Amino acid sequence: MITKSLIEKIFSAANIMRWNDHIRPFDFFELDKQAHKMIIAYMIAKFDEQFGKKINWIKLIEGGIFEFLQRVVLTDLKPEVYHEIMSQKKDELNGWVLSSLSSDVVALGNGFYDRLEKYLFDNEESSYEKKILKASHEFSTRWEFGIIYPWNKMLYGIEKTRETVDTCVVTYKDFIGIKELIMNKKYYGFLDLCGQLRFQQRWAQTFRQPRTNVLGHMFVVAVFAYLYSLDMDICSKRYYNNFFSSLFHDLPEILTKDIVSPVKSSVKGLEEIIKEYEKKQIEERILPLLPDNWHFEMEYFIENEFINRIIKDSKITEIAEITDEYNDDKFCPVDGKLIEVCDKLSAYIEASLALRYGIHSGPLNKAKERLYEKFANVKIANLSFKEVFDYFN
Repeated sequence: MITKSLIEKIFSAANIMRWNDHIRPFDFFELDKQAHKMIIAYMIAKFDEQFGKKINWIKLIEGGIFEFLQRVVLTDLKPEVYHEIMSQKKDELNGWVLSSLSSDVVALGNGFYDRLEKYLFDNEESSYEKKILKASHEFSTRWEFGIIYPWNKMLYGIEKTRETVDTCVVTYKDFIGIKELIMNKKYYGFLDLCGQLRFQQRWAQTFRQPRTNVLGHMFVVAVFAYLYSLDMDICSKRYYNNFFSSLFHDLPEILTKDIVSPVKSSVKGLEEIIKEYEKKQIEERILPLLPDNWHFEMEYFIENEFINRIIKDSKITEIAEITDEYNDDKFCPVDGKLIEVCDKLSAYIEASLALRYGIHSGPLNKAKERLYEKFANVKIANLSFKEVFDYFN
């Protein structure tokens, strides 16, 4: 069970400001950074896999979630302070992180606490996946720094920071994916487009706090989808698909911006027109930025993202329910209905938190009521969502 306390910790990352001792053209938040990091990790791991490296995708996904929760507890330590503390007091610091998370993580069940503990204290655990995540972290930091650097050229020490950021990325130059992202402009263009989703604020016409952006929202949905998947008896490919389909589910908004649900449903057939436009734009502007042999998977992730689907006879097939027959890696199943509930749960919590902060808003109240009525009582396999919706009702 996902606790209310854990949900609040997840969303607190939308308030953790990055680079807050530098001049910024806009605010950078930890939640968006973690989303971008996992997109980069996906790219690095895919390149590795393409060249024959065996990747444990479940460990990569869980490692990303573990490191995110660790960062939430530690908040905004400067890198040099963090590394100094970790070099001398790593076990003590990780012990404090674990104790801070223990009640929430134990409640998740499914051995999640034990895996988190092993990840934090065993240097050999997921060692290669940790390297991928570290490289992704550094590359995402470099992307952010590229934006703020021109604004801070006059600041004392900025050149030292630039040198450190560049050096940290170069440390991982042996990764094929890092080489490709540095050398190939179109691959870098993909992660650059994804990064731009942090500029797109959700609920753009309504003042809220925290001000979640599309990029961070995608990561929240991915975390929810993965944690709920742990309560289902599913194949490993289904974990992979549920996480990355969620992580990329709003990717078309790079091209269309956030079209709110009332607009989509205001005219009959409008949603279908929008979907067709998105499909065309994805084919023309997003897929060409990725290796050709990744195109099918990316389309599979983001087209018709809220339907349950499998791949059967090399074709994408919509199914009402993923039964035991199709709960097999060879069918590459995706729980689109679960992703939809997690997407709407995230929106519901966003509205609820804003109202809790004292923001009086008719649209937020209406949205919250509508989302509760439509999704709180949904049941998927053995999953029930009402208790989590009721945390914020």
